[in-house]
Amino acid sequence: MTKSPNGNTYPAPEKLSFPLEEKRHEWLPWLIDVYYTTDLGVQEGIRREEMKGRKLACHKGCSSCCRTHTTIPVYPIELTGLYWYVIEKTTGSIRSTIKQQCTDHQAGQPCPFLVDGGCGIHPMRPQACRHFNVFSIPCEEGEDAYYSRRQDVLTPISKYKEEALSKMLPFHKIKGRTKRREAIKTGLVHQYVHVLQEIDWPKLAVRMV
Repeated sequence: MTKSPNGNTYPAPEKLSFPLEEKRHEWLPWLIDVYYTTDLGVQEGIRREEMKGRKLACHKGCSSCCRTHTTIPVYPIELTGLYWYVIEKTTGSIRSTIKQQCTDHQAGQPCPFLVDGGCGIHPMRPQACRHFNVFSIPCEEGEDAYYSRRQDVLTPISKYKEEALSKMLPFHKIKGRTKRREAIKTGLVHQYVHVLQEIDWPKLAVRMV
């Protein structure tokens, strides 16, 4: 557990766990490791900024980025996890809302997984969503702080970001330390990226039936 100057305490991020499913899906333990490494890096990044006296503006219920960002990147293993989570793990009104929003979704619209101001797939939200944290003041309606005030947006710590990316490479049959390091160095891993708002989400709605 770490503590910041403003009194915030940070227990270690909780690592996702789906014991039965992890035995059935080879990719799931990889994705869980990716997200745990990402969350560790985000926590450490926030702690370092607060050591400088900065204040995190993001809070529960704030969803401006979910509505205004139109270039959220998502990697294939993340997309696989997202499909799996929505189809097998969502229930009740959240599932109904996601299904309808996926059915109606068109390219460029807000994230179809935004439900009542919160993330309907929070455990499986992509790395990009996990990384995006804003300091000083909350985003204004329609603002993308990455472009309007980049200095207030958390910059991921390279060590954690590269480690997380490396852990998703077995999904692409890239194994071994040397091959994974080369894929990170050359940017090969980024060639697989999709834009979340441009994915054909009505196809997911069909799979939910």
